[in-house]
Amino acid sequence: MDKAQIRETIARRAALELKDGDVVNLGIGLPTAIPNYLPEGVNVTLQSENGLVGMGPAPEPGKEDKDYVNAGGAYITAYPGAYACSSADSFLIIRGGHVDCTFLGAMQVDEKGNLANWMIPGKLTPGMGGAMDLVVGAKRVIVAMEHTQKGNHKIMKECNLPLTAAHQVNMIITEMGVMDVTPEGLVLKEINPEFTVEQVQEATEAKLIIAKDLKPMAQ
Repeated sequence: MDKAQIRETIARRAALELKDGDVVNLGIGLPTAIPNYLPEGVNVTLQSENGLVGMGPAPEPGKEDKDYVNAGGAYITAYPGAYACSSADSFLIIRGGHVDCTFLGAMQVDEKGNLANWMIPGKLTPGMGGAMDLVVGAKRVIVAMEHTQKGNHKIMKECNLPLTAAHQVNMIITEMGVMDVTPEGLVLKEINPEFTVEQVQEATEAKLIIAKDLKPMAQ
């Protein structure tokens, strides 16, 4: 699979986790592609940490408005009826438990649901941003990411990078499959037919629990 196919596979599967009427926060990068693949009849409200509820898609080239950007600084649009507010009010929405689901990328995630997605020691970083609030404030936390990084494990037995939050991730979606985080460990419940269970396990440091009703990865 090339890079574009990997991203599309992950985003398509992630979109199936959303229900009509959900309030959703998307992390920068791959998660921003998820709304492009929403099933027919499913409408969600996108919330951005910098103060917009009702965020629309990227504008057409030449129609950018400098006053409409998401938390990552990319140009966006707003749907009719969108609500613009201060960053402080936006975080009240997040911390108050009003976000149904957040999709985030990760440098590492482990079998306990710990997430590391903000820094590598010794490298410059702009800071953790709103991720620490989202992972504890959203009702569901789904990591949508590539399974490995240059052949290195990203799904760990235990994260060895500084954590964003502990025990908050509910699900992991990669190009290889879908894993639920449970008290017993990571349960592989869907697998991309392009891979074998052995290949998925080899690409995963944590020991996977294979669901008895393991299914092909939905798209």
